[in-house]
Amino acid sequence: MGHVEQGVYDQFRAGLLRHIGMEEKILLPMAQKLSGGEPLSLAPKLRLDHGAIAALLMPTPTTDIVATLRKILEQHNLVEEGPDGLYDICDRLAGADAEQVVTRLRATPEVAVLPHSDTPAVLGAVHRALERAGYTLVSDSR
Repeated sequence: MGHVEQGVYDQFRAGLLRHIGMEEKILLPMAQKLSGGEPLSLAPKLRLDHGAIAALLMPTPTTDIVATLRKILEQHNLVEEGPDGLYDICDRLAGADAEQVVTRLRATPEVAVLPHSDTPAVLGAVHRALERAGYTLVSDSR
């Protein structure tokens, strides 16, 4: 069992929420528009993963939560960064306008991050979001 460095985690959390926002508000809508209004076939998987990741960022971080985030991000990053992944598709679709898209992404503001919440409602939402996306919370008893 390890310890979660709160300051480092807070930076990671804010950056990850900003990253998700960039994909949800810029990349996925742009790709859908440039695909004639059809959502990308990988969009539902990305959105379910984003929901699970965002839900995991709500409670106070534990080693179980961090391990679960790592597990999800390993798989999620392949969908984004792999051959024919989100970034490859967006780059092809944007074509000559790719630099404009990158400029928009870089201009994305930091997100407001709420304090952690460990209420039963939040913890229930975490488990439901994980289940919808096909994941479970990693346990330290593994």
